Amino acid sequence: MDFKQLEAFAYVVKLKSFSRAAEQIYLTQPTISNHISTLEKELDTKLLERGSKTVYPTPSGKILYQYAEKMLNLREDAVCAVRRYNKELKGNLTICASTVPSQYVLPNIMTAFREEYPNVVFQINRQDSGQVVDTIVNRNAVLGFTGTTSEDRDIAFESFTSDRMVIITPNNEKFRKLDPHNFDVNLLRTEPIVLREEGSGTRKEMEHFLSQVNVDMGELNVVAQFDDPDSIKHAVSKGLGISVISRAAVEDYVSFGQLLTFELKNVIMERNLYMVYRKGGTMPFIGEVFMNFVRSYFDKKEEE
Repeated sequence: MDFKQLEAFAYVVKLKSFSRAAEQIYLTQPTISNHISTLEKELDTKLLERGSKTVYPTPSGKILYQYAEKMLNLREDAVCAVRRYNKELKGNLTICASTVPSQYVLPNIMTAFREEYPNVVFQINRQDSGQVVDTIVNRNAVLGFTGTTSEDRDIAFESFTSDRMVIITPNNEKFRKLDPHNFDVNLLRTEPIVLREEGSGTRKEMEHFLSQVNVDMGELNVVAQFDDPDSIKHAVSKGLGISVISRAAVEDYVSFGQLLTFELKNVIMERNLYMVYRKGGTMPFIGEVFMNFVRSYFDKKEEE
């Protein structure tokens, strides 16, 4: 058993495909199949079941996958530790992130990180918050970023910064007359409203804030749902309705006068953003360096 065989096996399990695994680690599909076959002969057990459209591990395969993941991460840690000693951190870091962190928070952090570690390459997979958690639970990524939490006991949610949410409206005469710090709750019940899709952290936190002012989701006059904030900003700016969204996501439209922002009186619509990872899991060394960088990045921001 060697690392090339374990790597081939781990990628087939992760990607549920021999061909995609071959593309990912730059091997031919026959070579991948040969590595798996050699492992099965050595361990005297079947590791993979081949369905009509997918590949999945046998019970023995699931056990090996857990150890293979740890061994491959440990190998990467060893390599990174040596490179760090030589002041040369190199490698790839895959992150799954919900919309607001991926579009409006991580780009600034990654830019600052690469000023110190220019040889690190990021792969950002954008998902909704629920999918981010599922990805971490299923061990398809080791690090995620979301705007909400779940009850999964195996997952750690570490707050690293906060995000203020606001009510947005078209910039027209009707809304320009209103107090930006005292939005009428009744307008949330009567105005056409545009929402994020179910499963998004923004949607979940919006429901929480509305419950604080006794507004039920069933009372809303919902006219559209979108799975990204850019579509919501554009729709609201064109007069489709109003919405509740991250302030960070609308700064561009507000600065160009396309949207107005409002807050509810006596309700601070602020949520935490979280780093997400498995409790007790093995974090690759690059992941640890990046997590520590994120922590210090916002500590410095607070000091400024």
